[in-house]
Amino acid sequence: MPTSTLAPEKTARCRFTGIRLQETFADLGMTPLANSYLRADQCNGAEPFYPLHAYVSTDHLLVQLEEFEPPSSIFGDYAYFSSYSESWLQHARRYADMATDRFGLGADSFVAEVASNDGYLLQYFQARDIPVLGIEPAANVAAAASDLGIPTEVVFFGEETARDLAGRHRRADLLIGNNVLAHVPDLNDFVRGLAVMLAPGGVLTMEFPHLLRLMEHNQFDTIYHEHFSYFSFRSVTDVFAHHGITLFDVEELPTHGGSIRIYGKHAGDKSHPVSPRVQAVRNAEEAAGLGRLETYLAFGERVKDTKRQILRFMIDAKNDGRSIVGYGAPAKGNTLLNYCGVGTDFLDYTVDLSPHKQGRFLPGTHVPIHAPDTIRDTKPDYVLILPWNLAHEISRQMSYIREWGGRFVIPIPAPRVF
Repeated sequence: MPTSTLAPEKTARCRFTGIRLQETFADLGMTPLANSYLRADQCNGAEPFYPLHAYVSTDHLLVQLEEFEPPSSIFGDYAYFSSYSESWLQHARRYADMATDRFGLGADSFVAEVASNDGYLLQYFQARDIPVLGIEPAANVAAAASDLGIPTEVVFFGEETARDLAGRHRRADLLIGNNVLAHVPDLNDFVRGLAVMLAPGGVLTMEFPHLLRLMEHNQFDTIYHEHFSYFSFRSVTDVFAHHGITLFDVEELPTHGGSIRIYGKHAGDKSHPVSPRVQAVRNAEEAAGLGRLETYLAFGERVKDTKRQILRFMIDAKNDGRSIVGYGAPAKGNTLLNYCGVGTDFLDYTVDLSPHKQGRFLPGTHVPIHAPDTIRDTKPDYVLILPWNLAHEISRQMSYIREWGGRFVIPIPAPRVF
């Protein structure tokens, strides 16, 4: 039976200002930690569930969750390895090429990445003979980077860590953080650390899902306990400015259903002029209503409607005698399945390329995770693509399901069969 950890009502505080959060953005009920995959022997034991309740601050309109588990419990032994996605590796290679050329990086430069995972990105800088350093809190993932010959420090990043690393190595000419900013519980300490680690005249870039796209495309499943904050360009600009970092450029990216890449410099640094894209993204957010609290408060009703549509599709398919399996075991999929109450009564199993997940079970729903070849063996009618942001890549890899009339389904922003 799940065990519930209940927090007193409305006790969350903004990780930037410390102000109490009282306005609901989306309440997704009680769920387990999204990356807490289970072994077979754990499936009959108690499993902790926590409120998955996203709030919005009324001052900076920053969307955030409460913290129920310390980062060491969530990220100490991590199941996500970046290198298992072909499209993500291509994205990383393109970024390394762009950054090297744009900022004139070479053998005398120093590139550091916070939350460097298994070396998926730094390997491309290292191949150009640019000195690199990975900073990764998950020891099991960092070991994969070390096996590639990428120097990696196994630590949680913050101001104190940054001072230690800058002293033992050097400050970074290019400081990178991809999909880490949302995972930070102490936002101020983390950004202070970035300011310490960034060399004078250096550039930092951060990528993270764009709150504008999350709301526009109803991507509620990207909300999970490991993601503490959800940023608009407006809110992230406020956070970085507070710690002496000016954002001088921003790019909109297709990754993770719609992300942004921000470019920062030390305040007062005149070497990087402010791009026109900064105002363009600000204008787009304003036009979408991200400057008004009522826009955020309306999001929860759209989430409920999507849940009903997903359940309606699955009930109808099962009543028609159809079989449904999943593709992927991403964190977003665990949010979606737990919120919708979808277990093995609807989903026979799911598959994943990562051997670190195969043979385990999804948290909460206990759906078994197999290798992708299982789909060829069982010939299901529908394959539900849980990492819908990779739907093109996955449907191309698994196109053989059409041999027996199988079809793909993506659940977000609403269920669609193709």
